[in-house]
Amino acid sequence: MQDDLTSLMDDMTAFIEGHGLRRFHGYVGEEVQTVLWDQNEAPDSWKDFVELAKGGGATFLSMHGGPLTRQEVDTLIERLNRSKRADPEDLEEARWLRTYIGRTGFVQIGWLYQGTALLYEVSTEWYERYEALLDLAEDFGNVGDEAGADDER
Repeated sequence: MQDDLTSLMDDMTAFIEGHGLRRFHGYVGEEVQTVLWDQNEAPDSWKDFVELAKGGGATFLSMHGGPLTRQEVDTLIERLNRSKRADPEDLEEARWLRTYIGRTGFVQIGWLYQGTALLYEVSTEWYERYEALLDLAEDFGNVGDEAGADDER
């Protein structure tokens, strides 16, 4: 598996535009009804996804992805550092993510069809761990925030 999806994202951009479709730079989140494309272990199935979008009448696809920034990693490390419950191994793993600064670890393309967002997503193993650490840091933050709110009452 690749650890940098930058060239894949570039290929997707060229393919999408080559089919006369436009790109909307945005992320489709969990609050929207979605269906994920089943890749069936076929790395180029995203091309079928784009062709289906065009055949389905889409004039544009949403696209999200980009390189991991130093600020994103530093913020994650800071949030884990502030938590009294963070595991030292998680903190070390967050520091290890500095290795991937400047690399793209996640790409999402999508289009709407009858009120449902149809999505193609691909991510690297390191990005999935980054997301897990973000969730962990958020959970720690929420517990601390709730305790602070109780103290104020």
